[in-house]
Amino acid sequence: MLVMVLLAITMFARAIPPQSPGTLIIEVRSQAQPIFEAEVRAGDRAVLTDPRGEATLEFPPGEVTLTVRRPGFKVLTLSAVVTGATTTRVTVELEPEVLEEEVTVTVTRTEQRIEDTPIRVEVLQQEEIEEKALMTPGDIAMLLNETSGLRVQVTDPSLGAANVRIQGLRGRYTQLLADGLPLYGGQTGTIGLLQIPPLDLGQVEVIKGVASSLYGASALGGVINLNSRRPEQAEREILFNQTSRGGTDGVLWLADALTHNWRYTLLGGGHYQKQQDLDDDGWADMAGYRRIVVRPRFYRQDESGRSLFVTAGAMAEDRTGGTIGQATVPDGNPFPEELTTQRYDAGVVGRFLAGSNVVSWRGSGMTQHHRHVFGPDIERDRHHTVFGEVALTGSNRGHTWVIGSALQTDLYRSQDVPGFDYSYIVPAIFIQDAYAFGPRFTLSGSGRFDFHSDYGTFFNPHVSGLLRLPKNFTARFSAGTGVFAPTPFTEETEAVGLRNVSPLTGLESEMAWSTSADIGWKGSNIELNGTFFRSDVSDPIGVLLPDIAGQAMTIVNSEGSIRTTGTEVLARFRTGDFGLTFTHTYIHSTELDPNETMRQEVPLTPRHAAGLVGMWEKENRGRLGVEVFYTGRQRLDHNPYRTESEPYWIVGILAERRFGPVRLFINGENLTNRRQTRYDPLVRPQQHVDGRWTVDAWVPLEGRTINGGMRLSF
Repeated sequence: MLVMVLLAITMFARAIPPQSPGTLIIEVRSQAQPIFEAEVRAGDRAVLTDPRGEATLEFPPGEVTLTVRRPGFKVLTLSAVVTGATTTRVTVELEPEVLEEEVTVTVTRTEQRIEDTPIRVEVLQQEEIEEKALMTPGDIAMLLNETSGLRVQVTDPSLGAANVRIQGLRGRYTQLLADGLPLYGGQTGTIGLLQIPPLDLGQVEVIKGVASSLYGASALGGVINLNSRRPEQAEREILFNQTSRGGTDGVLWLADALTHNWRYTLLGGGHYQKQQDLDDDGWADMAGYRRIVVRPRFYRQDESGRSLFVTAGAMAEDRTGGTIGQATVPDGNPFPEELTTQRYDAGVVGRFLAGSNVVSWRGSGMTQHHRHVFGPDIERDRHHTVFGEVALTGSNRGHTWVIGSALQTDLYRSQDVPGFDYSYIVPAIFIQDAYAFGPRFTLSGSGRFDFHSDYGTFFNPHVSGLLRLPKNFTARFSAGTGVFAPTPFTEETEAVGLRNVSPLTGLESEMAWSTSADIGWKGSNIELNGTFFRSDVSDPIGVLLPDIAGQAMTIVNSEGSIRTTGTEVLARFRTGDFGLTFTHTYIHSTELDPNETMRQEVPLTPRHAAGLVGMWEKENRGRLGVEVFYTGRQRLDHNPYRTESEPYWIVGILAERRFGPVRLFINGENLTNRRQTRYDPLVRPQQHVDGRWTVDAWVPLEGRTINGGMRLSF
């Protein structure tokens, strides 16, 4: 009898059709805005929200307990009832955890909070940019030079040309971008840094180490992305600045709305510097220049998630250096140096939603004309860069991925030295994926294929990870490879031109790998971070000097690699209106120069550099700051006066006072008056075999400088 009852129950159960699972859509919002990449977890199942702030899961009918997490917001736990074969939509509102301003970075291709990026990105915010705009309104050299791990190195004292080295690697390995676009060319020249005013910048993002998997071959040493200042409201501002060394800057910045969705900004600047011969030897220790800059930008964004950004720029500069008037160099002849530059660029960035994914596209074009005078010789050339990219970004089941394709063309044409003309066409495909193993660990991997028209196909991978440890500690690691295609432009050839250089033959691409690891801690008033980094560049390009002057130099691949190891330490303290920042960088970088027989330290690379910056700032009243920087000893190359530099200290003071719409400021830079010609002459006793009349600059050339002016909002 019992068997018959059990059989009847079994047959009845089989006759009941199984209930279909139900679909649950969780929409995560905060202050009426969708929250991207919030983690929605049910038991051991987790999914990240898409750009619409939505996450989709399937469950059998019944009650489900959900946990929603997003860094920067309070954790939310809720219950939802799922009905079979139907779709249930639940909207949740996350409450911000802290009132601190969030910093979002774009240089990693996915717009994320800086705390959530597996790869370490350092950000200079608008407050820091504004401080440096008061010190040097005409360029961003000081802004970058006072950043830990970055060093702006003068490459041509005659004209003041400089590039930025990241963690000891030479400046040609640094990719300089503007809003993610190569508006300054595929290989930024040594004058480029000195022609970018900082007043219209809202944020500067820095990736240190190989970033070729993100931005191609020009990013062998790292990436610096200059993000423009967004027009949040109608603003009009004029800055006027005068220096004790005969410099004058006038900058205009406008921002306003054109329509409901369209906004614009406009930057216009005029900059002047008088030639300065500080030691009265007939040679310009500070090059003179006249420069004008114009850059309009347009922004559009609507409620559907579509956005468009358009920028254009024009810059013209005349720069003069070398001998002044009737003065001569030691051989009895005048040797003037002049550089006339005209640059025009345009770029566009757009994005829109395709379902739950984001389609982004960007493109730019740049053309630059030079007329360079080296004593009796003249070289005229043109540089062109054209860039285009399209990418698709999405998230699913803990993954945030990007896949895309890019094309970049770099052309060089010389009117006077045509043997160095080149046309590099490089299509590429790339992929990136970041997977969140729960709220504490995120692993990111990326890879890029570049199909170079002259040097073949390259594949560069990159991997990075973020680990959130207990008690507000975080740890990151990163490793990647990169490739750099040779060009005739090195620090040596940009200083002397290409007339005395042999045509390029038999060169191989430079190959590099880098790795870094850091650990940080952040409290309510204190932030600490320590970084270890290592890089290796094989087959580096070098210049083989001739035995006697007048013979041609040769660009070759050096036999040994450039090996760099170092550490960075950062400590920030802030309480109320006062902030204090300490940085220290240690770099040990060696190379086998093609002109030497043994491995030596890379010239102009100090082992130790440190800085201490204190700033008091009261909104609507003013600011007062003190800076102290230390630069250690550097090996000097081909210097007839010394083989090693002296260590030196630089002290600066900034004061600003606000009176309604007017802000008056005064800045004292290099108050210790460290100047190279106070140690040794800048001019050589005889011309070097490469054609240069000056030694390398290892200490500031301008000495103590006082500048002051006003900023007027109207």
